[in-house]
Amino acid sequence: MTFSLIGHCARTGQFGCAVTTSAMGVGARVPFAEAGLGAVLTQHRTDPRLGPRGLDLLRSGCSAEEALAALVASTPHHRWRQIAIMDRAGRTAHFDGEAVKHARAAVHAPGCVALGNIMANTGVPAAMATAFAADPGEPLAERLMRALEAGEEAGGEGRPLLSACLLVVHEQRFPYVDLRVDLADAALPALRLMWNRYRPDMDEHVVRAVDPEAAKPPVL
Repeated sequence: MTFSLIGHCARTGQFGCAVTTSAMGVGARVPFAEAGLGAVLTQHRTDPRLGPRGLDLLRSGCSAEEALAALVASTPHHRWRQIAIMDRAGRTAHFDGEAVKHARAAVHAPGCVALGNIMANTGVPAAMATAFAADPGEPLAERLMRALEAGEEAGGEGRPLLSACLLVVHEQRFPYVDLRVDLADAALPALRLMWNRYRPDMDEHVVRAVDPEAAKPPVL
């Protein structure tokens, strides 16, 4: 009942995740990312502990494949987990436990890995990966947003989507973009509206944090 992806922008070095589902509050449980390091998705019968643990493994020098193998080996209930990882080099890995429900699928493509479970069909991740790759000149968050929209257009979950998240990290310890819809009648249009409004000011929010003297004055 979740479809998601991790993406990397080779031009900026940014990493990001996008995820949506018919349950509420998905952004608090599934996506984890750290600037200059990579990202982790943990879903199906979600264990949010796997995200920070996966980032710790990447930080220790593990590749995506090595971090995934260590997560699976150390997780007693791995048969219920669906996990994806991207490392700092852009390498990807994913795991489907035997109890993860169908339709489930994953697609690895340059700069991204897309996956899902309990989807309307197995073509959803491929549609997401294609949309993500279509315009590499766009900001990473826009490409991730378009991927979610393409996944829904391809069939998505087949049920109304209630929550969604757009997460991008870049240079700082705090997120560059962190937008969440936790409970909505139509999560993706709501997230699209939030992103369109946030996009013009995303760099200014970083300036306010790291160099407040250079920040633009508020518009009265």
